[in-house]
Amino acid sequence: MGRGPDHGHGVPGRAAGSDDHAAADGGAHGPACALDHAPAHRPEAHGDGSSLRRLAVALALTAGIMVAEAVGGWLSGSLALVSDAAHMLTDAGALGIALAAAWLSTRPPDDKRTYGYRRAEVLAAQINVGALLVLSAWIAWEAVDRLRHPGPPIALGLMSGVAFLGLAANLAILWTLHREHTLNARSAFLHVLSDAISSVAVLAGALAMALEPTLRWIDPVLSLAIAALILWGAFRLVLEVTDILMEGVPRHIDVGRVCREMEAAEGVLAVHDLHVWTISSGVVSLSAHLVVRDDDVGRNDSILADVKARLRGAFRIDHTTLQIESPAYARVDDVHRH
Repeated sequence: MGRGPDHGHGVPGRAAGSDDHAAADGGAHGPACALDHAPAHRPEAHGDGSSLRRLAVALALTAGIMVAEAVGGWLSGSLALVSDAAHMLTDAGALGIALAAAWLSTRPPDDKRTYGYRRAEVLAAQINVGALLVLSAWIAWEAVDRLRHPGPPIALGLMSGVAFLGLAANLAILWTLHREHTLNARSAFLHVLSDAISSVAVLAGALAMALEPTLRWIDPVLSLAIAALILWGAFRLVLEVTDILMEGVPRHIDVGRVCREMEAAEGVLAVHDLHVWTISSGVVSLSAHLVVRDDDVGRNDSILADVKARLRGAFRIDHTTLQIESPAYARVDDVHRH
């Protein structure tokens, strides 16, 4: 599917299309075009220092409590605690992706990577999915084995102490992330929230086993429930990565509404060849052909400014490539083909 509209047709003496990146014709001895080496100024795209610091603090807390739960689970004999540590590994992966995306968004594009390094988060997400699948399979195997062959008694004091520490750390991470508004950070927030719920479940399980020692089956059952949570997170991540790789329309955007909003701009008769896709989480691109009235042919700049403002205001779409056509050109060519 072609993304770059044909800029060879339009009004003589006027630019036929528009991109957020400024085009520069250098002539026979100059560059054919210029890349915009400045990152876009939007909340989803730029990684300001405070945002990077908050994400780094959240990642450090998550990694620290993950190690504490893994060691505490091994020493106490609690598979549920080890499973919760594995769940926190998924949180660390989500936070790592959010941090990497925020940092990479500050790196400028170059002649080879015209979108910069935003797609690196997709590669990291694929690795994260593989780790999640392996972890959930191991946890499920161990849980079933413990249901069939119960192990030695669990050190419930250590189990509950580490689980409480994990819950406190999760609450601190949630407070750290509550001011982050990027899609990646919001996803990480939900990951940590689910892990806080898991910590509460582990604490409740430890209390139940302390009151009634015969309920040792609660520990592996909790592990299976946490493994199911991990699988659900992996499934959602697979869907998101697949949508990005297939260049599908982001789920929060209604293409019909986008088309109607663009056609509401003064002078625009119709919109066709409309494509909306995701570069990385929170970074949406759009290309389209705008058919304008004969009387409005020649006022390209004001039409483009109006349409781009509508897209930015209604859908937060900043990266747009728009081609303006007269009704005669549209009838002769693209409209009939599409």
